[in-house]
Amino acid sequence: MGNVSGEWIIYGVEWDDPECIHTVDEAIAYINEVGFLPLFKNDIPGFSLEERTVPEFWWSDDPEKDPWMWRAIIARKHDIIYGKFFAKKAGFISRKWFPVFANYRRDGYDFDALFEDEKAPYKHKKIMDFFMEENQDSEIFSNLLKVQAGFGKDGEKGFDGAVTSLMMQTYLCNCDFRKRVNKNGKEYGWDVAVYSSPEHIYGYDHIASRYQDDPQDSWKQIVQHMREIYPIATERQIRKILK
Repeated sequence: MGNVSGEWIIYGVEWDDPECIHTVDEAIAYINEVGFLPLFKNDIPGFSLEERTVPEFWWSDDPEKDPWMWRAIIARKHDIIYGKFFAKKAGFISRKWFPVFANYRRDGYDFDALFEDEKAPYKHKKIMDFFMEENQDSEIFSNLLKVQAGFGKDGEKGFDGAVTSLMMQTYLCNCDFRKRVNKNGKEYGWDVAVYSSPEHIYGYDHIASRYQDDPQDSWKQIVQHMREIYPIATERQIRKILK
């Protein structure tokens, strides 16, 4: 996605293009095939959902054809994890590949150990306290998390940046997008992101299943896979998008 003279442009393909993804089920199959995929166009040509979909269907509010709605459907299904995993931008990682990313991005640390070793700021801990093992079933609206974790006008600053950092480290993800509910039990407003931990989606044992590997070996595995599925990607591009 690009901005030309103030207008957002979606880069995609025609409906009858052999590379076109037509449905959310096709999107899920493709993400599982390649293992991980950004939502929007980036420095690696073709390495995004955007570039394999029909531009005019974006933000059409048609769940059959709208890739923007597909991202919510995919997040909700919990078969693939969705979040800001690619240079602080949104995308998808399959169940198979998530432990590899977690081992590399976390450098072998669960969050509590990371914080104990003074490698994470206190404001990150205030967010992660809602998703630690004793609260592992937690799913929480982004707006509620912001307030309850003490961010806002008179509290901590930089909530969005903190959440993005935690997603890049694979400690958090988007598990759904839902409308808020008023005191009368009725939905209202725009859909709001719901956050959770990957451990809630797949279980701790699966997320930590590659912790015995050297994190640098996990990185080499990611790079090698990229060279196989997107051989045109350069070393610099791979590092920029996936490091």
